[in-house]
Amino acid sequence: MRATSLRATYQPNHVSTVLHPVPPFSLSFSVWAIRRRPDNLVDRWDGMTYSRVIVADDRPIRVDVVATGTTAHPLLQVTADGESLTRSTRASVTATLERILGLQIDLRPFYRLANRDPLLALLAARFRGLKPPRFPTVFEAVVNGIACQQLSLTVGIILLDRLARRCAPSVTVGSTVVYAFPRARDIAGLRPSDLRALGFSEAKARALLELATNVEAGLDLESLFELDDETAIARLLALRGVGRWTAEYVLLRGLGRINLFPGDDVGARTNLARWMKLRTPLDYDRVRRLARRWHPFAGFLYFHLLLKRLEETGQLGDDA
Repeated sequence: MRATSLRATYQPNHVSTVLHPVPPFSLSFSVWAIRRRPDNLVDRWDGMTYSRVIVADDRPIRVDVVATGTTAHPLLQVTADGESLTRSTRASVTATLERILGLQIDLRPFYRLANRDPLLALLAARFRGLKPPRFPTVFEAVVNGIACQQLSLTVGIILLDRLARRCAPSVTVGSTVVYAFPRARDIAGLRPSDLRALGFSEAKARALLELATNVEAGLDLESLFELDDETAIARLLALRGVGRWTAEYVLLRGLGRINLFPGDDVGARTNLARWMKLRTPLDYDRVRRLARRWHPFAGFLYFHLLLKRLEETGQLGDDA
């Protein structure tokens, strides 16, 4: 079976709404935490507007989000492109944005923790308003994890961009084509050779196709929300191509378990050691021991350290 993509062309016809994030909230910091690299094709950011194609009611919709308030009093203007949007579609778009950007998460306990920790206090102040992001589906989190494992994040994002161009739903507005993240049905319609042509290894191609096929056949990844951390990790480890790093990555970025710092993430370990000015490299067990200091927000620290590294390497942008 060959892949068929859901594509739409819309004339400008905007439906707008306003969202009220729980303060403090910074759109730029939260967007950078979800997009991770400037060349992310799916999560787009031009310094003022966050854009993503969201598939709702089996229809790709381009959604633009602009911050119109302040960090302390945040407001978001959301504009969806389409000829018409039903009430259920609008509700689906809103729920997806709340999940991606963590809009309704109350982080007052985190800031109280930071106030008691001088090192964390500086970091929290610098990136005040950051919310812990989550992929809109657990499937997207697993695909991201498989794509990025054992590679640099930059290379992983390139592979994901190629995958989106190859098979994802898209929207054309004027002369601009923007892509959603591929759904399970989009990937399941590919052949192993298609994925290898995009740069995926044979093992990753097999893992992605088996995952997508199983989800299409009824595998419910969203049910992982109902499980505790250890049980959810065990379920994930049963999937082809998923090891401890990918499982913990999915818990953090897919299930929103911000208590968990992925201890096998080499980049994150390096960021942590650099931030703490440690002289020796960290291993998994030592990361776990150190993370107790920031329980239950060790995973939220992970996102702060990601932004710190993006800033140090000049990738964060002047808008942040």
